[in-house]
Amino acid sequence: MKFTEFGFDERLLEGIEASNYDAATPVQQQVIPLILEGKDIIASAQTGTGKTAAFLLPLINRIITSPLNTNGITSLVIVPTRELAIQIAQHLEGLSYFTSISSIAVYGGGDGNAFVQEKKALSMGADIVVCTPGKMMAHIKMGYVKLDTLKYLVLDEADRMLDMGFFDDIMFIIKHLPEQRQNLLFSATMPPKIRQLARNILRNPSEINISISKPPEKIIQQAYMVYDAQKNPLILHLLKENHFKTVLIFCSSKLNVKQLTRDLKRSGIKAGEIHSDLEQESREDILMQYKSGRLPVLVATDILSRGIDIDNIDLVINFDVPHDGEDYVHRIGRTARAEADGTAYTLVSVKEQRKFLSIEKLLEKEVPKIKLPEIFGEQPAYNPVFEKRPGGKRNFRPRGGARNK
Repeated sequence: MKFTEFGFDERLLEGIEASNYDAATPVQQQVIPLILEGKDIIASAQTGTGKTAAFLLPLINRIITSPLNTNGITSLVIVPTRELAIQIAQHLEGLSYFTSISSIAVYGGGDGNAFVQEKKALSMGADIVVCTPGKMMAHIKMGYVKLDTLKYLVLDEADRMLDMGFFDDIMFIIKHLPEQRQNLLFSATMPPKIRQLARNILRNPSEINISISKPPEKIIQQAYMVYDAQKNPLILHLLKENHFKTVLIFCSSKLNVKQLTRDLKRSGIKAGEIHSDLEQESREDILMQYKSGRLPVLVATDILSRGIDIDNIDLVINFDVPHDGEDYVHRIGRTARAEADGTAYTLVSVKEQRKFLSIEKLLEKEVPKIKLPEIFGEQPAYNPVFEKRPGGKRNFRPRGGARNK
């Protein structure tokens, strides 16, 4: 289905054409008509399916074809991280370039000038405000945010927001909104807590399920069984022996991000790092270098697992096994986007094998295990089982202590 078939305003179609959009994705085909009809939505779609445009396009169209509220906020888009807020705001700016839409991103970590701009927009009015929960709640408590004209509420990455502990913040914001509004909830997964949130805020919603939480088949998934001390050397080897143009490496801790980035730089590999210890300006600069291709390797914590919109990432490496299968899907979903192919490597230590087995169960298939190059010596066998220790305690180890050589 072409974007010209949705009946969008000509001004919006200009922005769509300028953004090189042509055919709608499945989530866009199903969601856009329902939003244009004014229905509440609860949608489940895995990463990289085009859901951002799925709600931005109909919102822009409804706003520019209806009388504008010049003295208040028309739409509120709530997201879990500042990176995602910035990404959506940039996306919005491109799509609405030929319209009169006013918008602003509101998130923590800015300076005094950013606060002044946010206060001005929130008090005088804006068509679309993209925000993180904590920062918006702080502004509301100061008493100048004009929400009485709000018509549209979007909760994006709702499962991630609840995982990050934003439930109370979200409910605080919702209590300050008009009861009569259109609600759009997007979530990669639909656990019971999301269903509960949906019951609290949605009215007779249309439910869209694009796909279960599994990676696209075009992603080549492979795993290396390793000892902890082999992880950094193996990544150096993989990057030097293969010619990947754009690499994204996920670590579960800031310490691992810092140590790995340092080792990569010492080996002559141009790499950057993103984690919460960096100032916002530094994070944005590094991300911009990465997006522009000036920085081929980026090492990051899970802060970027759903907050980066780049279509040409060749390789994703899981330095650590993610905490659960959903995180794994979102990490490796950063590659093989926009019809491109991609590769995902996961480094699995002995203590992480049980976690990786649970991920394989979610995927409903076994991820191929790759033998380490001989220069690395022995590697652990993949045999994740729990065995009882004396006294009834359970100890995890590869059964039989077998080794791959």
